[in-house]
Amino acid sequence: MTTTTCSRPVTRHSFAIDRTGGRHRRPGRPRGLPRLAILATVLALLTASATPGTARGAPSPQGRLSWPLSPTPSVTRYFEPPATPYGPGHRGVDLAAAPGADVLAAAEGVVMFAGQVAGRGVVSIDHEGGLRTTYEPVAATVTAGDQVYRGQVLGTLAAGHPDCPGPACLHFGVRRGEEYVDPLALIGDPSEIRLKPWEGD
Repeated sequence: MTTTTCSRPVTRHSFAIDRTGGRHRRPGRPRGLPRLAILATVLALLTASATPGTARGAPSPQGRLSWPLSPTPSVTRYFEPPATPYGPGHRGVDLAAAPGADVLAAAEGVVMFAGQVAGRGVVSIDHEGGLRTTYEPVAATVTAGDQVYRGQVLGTLAAGHPDCPGPACLHFGVRRGEEYVDPLALIGDPSEIRLKPWEGD
């Protein structure tokens, strides 16, 4: 009995037998990403994590406004946001100073109002980004429509602000659109400082 051999080349494919007797190719291992692509992905993630976010709702940039008095005043009353648009609260901060002190523009902008409101001198300035700052009581030296720069004198501080514990206080308020915001958050100072008891030895 003569044995014959097949000259057809044999391939090295791997096959598996299914229950029906047929055969199919066994799934191969998925190919990995090239090392260069992996490295690029890692670098992109690291760069994104190192870049500060600018999405809506992020904290306001520090130093957006400067102090409206010089030298840096002490705060006699802090910002107390109202629960409703017309509810009680304190829509700004009160800053102690001497009567006649120069009141300064907290940022460059355009004077929208300079006059009397309920017997007190008030100055309001519109700034870029939808901010409006308000200063009272002020004997204004600017008029509506004036363009002012940061630190420019707007007038002098008058005495008589309600509940002021000193000779004079400047009420400094800030709105973003129709919403009142804490002026000290835009200047870069916290609105409150709480001291915790020291638990040393």
